[in-house]
Amino acid sequence: MSTHADIQLLSEDRFDRFRRIEWWEQSRLSAARVLVIGAGALGNEILKNLALLGAGNIFVADLDKVEESNLSRSILYREHDAGRPKAQVAVAAARKIYPPLRASYCHGDVIFSLGLGVYRWADVVIAGLDNREARLHVNRCCYKVNRPWIDAATEVLQGIVRTFVPEGPCYECTMTAADWDALKERRGCAGLRREGVPAERVSTTPITASVIGALQCQEALKLIHGLDGLAGKGAVFNGLFNDFYVFPYQYNEECNSHEPFTEVIPLNDSAREYTPRKLLARAQEKLGKDAVLELTHDLLLAFECSRCLDKQPVYEPLALVSEQDATCSRCGEIRRPLSTKSIYGNEDFLDVPFFRLGVPLFDIVAARQGTTTMGFEFAGDAQAVLGELWRKDER
Repeated sequence: MSTHADIQLLSEDRFDRFRRIEWWEQSRLSAARVLVIGAGALGNEILKNLALLGAGNIFVADLDKVEESNLSRSILYREHDAGRPKAQVAVAAARKIYPPLRASYCHGDVIFSLGLGVYRWADVVIAGLDNREARLHVNRCCYKVNRPWIDAATEVLQGIVRTFVPEGPCYECTMTAADWDALKERRGCAGLRREGVPAERVSTTPITASVIGALQCQEALKLIHGLDGLAGKGAVFNGLFNDFYVFPYQYNEECNSHEPFTEVIPLNDSAREYTPRKLLARAQEKLGKDAVLELTHDLLLAFECSRCLDKQPVYEPLALVSEQDATCSRCGEIRRPLSTKSIYGNEDFLDVPFFRLGVPLFDIVAARQGTTTMGFEFAGDAQAVLGELWRKDER
C-alpha cells in the first residue's frame, strides 16, 4: 500500500525529467498564461502537451461542438462528448492529465466573442485555426497588445509552423494576393456575410497534427524560457518525404497590422454598461478634444432603402449580418448598409452600451489622436471572462 510519503514523492517528482534539462525552469511553466485558439486536431495536441509540461494557466477559445469526425484526430474527445462545446470538453480533459491546471474557456467565434483583454492577459498565444479570416484577426489582436503568437496549418502529411513576435514580420506580412482574394470571397461587396461559402476544410491525419502541434508547443516553451526560436520564420514539414526546412519572412513596412497600443488603461467597468459617450469623454481628457474612438469591427448602424425610404436600425458587427438581410421587407429592394468603425461624438447611439454594439466582454476599445493610439480595457469583465484564471492582484 502506498503511504502519504510515497504519494508526496511522486507529486514532487512529476517534472523530474524536465528539471534535468540545464536551462529548464518549471516555475516559468507553472506561472505561464497561454491562450489556445482552436480546439480541433491541432488544439488537442497543443493542450495535451501543455498539460504534460505542467503549464499552469490556459484559456481555450473555440466556436464548434464535438462531432464524430473529430474522434479520429482529437485525443481529448470521446463519443459521449458529441454535441458538447469543444473548448469546454478540451479544458476538462486537460485537467484530467494535469489536475493542478487552472483553465477557462470561451465557446464562441474568436473574431466576435473573444475580447482583446484575454490576449493581453496571456503571455503567449498558440493557434490551431483553419481559415485566413481568423488568422488575420488573431494576428492584429496580438500585435495591438504586443503578444507573440504561434500559427500552424496542416494538410495530409504536410504542415507549417511559424512564430510571430511584436515588431517583427507578422501573419499579414506573409499574405499573398491569392490569400486576399480567398478572404474576399467570404464577404459581399458591402462587407456583409456571404451565405453558401463552404467552410475551409482540409484533409489531414492525427499523425500530422501530432507532429505540428508538438512543434508549436516547443516554440511556446522557448518563448516562455526566453530562448530564440522561430521568431519571424516558418518551419515546413513534409511527412511524405521526411523533409524539413526553415525560412525567414520579410517585414512589410506598409502592413496594416502594425498598430500596437501606445498604452492600455484598465477600466473597472463592464462593456455591458459603459457607453461610447462616457468613453469618448475619457479619451478626450487623455488625448485631446479631437480624439476619436475606433472599434475593432465595422458597426452596421442601419439598412436604408432608396425606394421606400425606410431606415432600419441594426447596431451589429457588419460581418455578422447576412447579405440576405439587406433585402427590404416592404418593397424587395436591396438596401444600402450604413456602417462605421469610428465614433466622433455626434452619433445617435452614444448612450447605447458597448456590449449592445457588438463589443465583447473584456475587450479593449481604441482611442486615436493623430499617430497615438491608446486602449481602454473593460477590466470590469475580467473575472466573468477568465473565471478561475482571474486574480484580483494582477492589475
